[in-house]
Amino acid sequence: MSRASQLTLLGTSLFAVSTVIFVHFQQKSEKEAMHQGVVRDMEQQRIKRERQLDFDTQKALEEEYKKGQTVSQSLAHLPDKPLPSR
Repeated sequence: MSRASQLTLLGTSLFAVSTVIFVHFQQKSEKEAMHQGVVRDMEQQRIKRERQLDFDTQKALEEEYKKGQTVSQSLAHLPDKPLPSR
């Protein structure tokens, strides 16, 4: 083989190997990024469930407190007269 053909073979071989290595690391990086997205989504779902549980608990407490309270419409029984001015 001539020197030019050897250099061409070496150059193309190095280019092919470097391309394979680059693609390998790029795929690993993309896979890790996708995994981080899944982790972030799971965390958001956990927070949403916690907030919903807090909301449901507060709603149940509100209903319980409303059962024990009697609120009358006191403003409806007031006569229509203006408030005194200062």
